[in-house]
Amino acid sequence: MVTNQAILFLIFILIGIIIGFLFDIFRILRKTFNTPDIVTYIEDVIFWIIAGFIMLYAIFTFNNGEIRLYMFLAIVLGCIIYMILLSKFIINISVKILNQTIKIFKKIVEIIFKPIIFIINLFKKIFFKPVSFIIINVKKIFKNIGEKIKRIFKVSQHKKTFTTKKT
Repeated sequence: MVTNQAILFLIFILIGIIIGFLFDIFRILRKTFNTPDIVTYIEDVIFWIIAGFIMLYAIFTFNNGEIRLYMFLAIVLGCIIYMILLSKFIINISVKILNQTIKIFKKIVEIIFKPIIFIINLFKKIFFKPVSFIIINVKKIFKNIGEKIKRIFKVSQHKKTFTTKKT
């Protein structure tokens, strides 16, 4: 009976270490990606739901659903052991690995899209520049025609007023 409880205590210490590692996963994500506060709150809720399921699963699997105080003490002890011994090292290494992975991924995306962007710019030069050149010149022509028409009307109105004054 005592050996059984000692084994259960060690199992729940391991469960505490797993929960500590799960907590670090969320901490790693927060250090790697900038997230709004609402996302952080959602992550916290997700963490507690997952941690709760892990604890319930362990209690039902290893202790037939019987809840004992030493199980929760073992889980807390496991989390503390993990946080003291492993947490800082795992967070630092994981953040560095994730940041390097993100840099590599961005570089790959840049390499993949560079030819596509080149082709798009080439099409712009081939098709859109002449079209925009034509459109700009047509606008200028219509603007010049409009200005000439306005001048003609102003001159003809000016002549009419000038001739009506003489008579």
